[in-house]
Amino acid sequence: MNDQVTVVDHPLIQHKLTLMRQKETSSAVFRQLLREISTLLTYEVLRDLPMTTKAIETPLEPMDAPVLAGKKLAFVSILRAGNGLLDGMLDLVPSARVGYIGMYRDHDTLQPVEYYLKVPSELEERLVIAVDPMLATSNSASAAITRLKQAGAKNIKFVCLLAAPEGIEALSKAHPDVPIFTAAVDSHLSEIGYIVPGLGDAGDRMFGTK
Repeated sequence: MNDQVTVVDHPLIQHKLTLMRQKETSSAVFRQLLREISTLLTYEVLRDLPMTTKAIETPLEPMDAPVLAGKKLAFVSILRAGNGLLDGMLDLVPSARVGYIGMYRDHDTLQPVEYYLKVPSELEERLVIAVDPMLATSNSASAAITRLKQAGAKNIKFVCLLAAPEGIEALSKAHPDVPIFTAAVDSHLSEIGYIVPGLGDAGDRMFGTK
């Protein structure tokens, strides 16, 4: 396994992912499971956040207590499916700043087409977490991370639900400085760029579209 990749294989994540993979799972349940998994993923992704202390008073005595240090985090959703991960992450870190990069995949060329960009200020001083449920070809993820770097981001992590080996290889080559966190690495990509066995199109399953 690429040492740039962390597979978060907690039993709760794996169980919920299996429920998401099942083709009979409804859109409502799919969205709820994705939100729950994203919260669990975020816990692991943020394990190494910098800390400092502040003076507080408990009901018993004063103490120097640990708190997060530095600028607030920035979560950046790669639209549209990234929003499914975003909700669960904000449950855990509600004070995070939020950005959006609109990307869709041209189904003929499999290349990303950008249609929207709105990100927080001072990205160079923030840990930026880019999120998209599926790391398939990595074309969209690589393009989105390039845009974040152009906007000033220097400390970026990428979080997805599922990854294909081909996507990991391509993203690692394009952005060797960006750690990848995922719940599972599946077998391969299909001829039309879908993760196999995967769970289908995450956006369609989230929103009930075709």
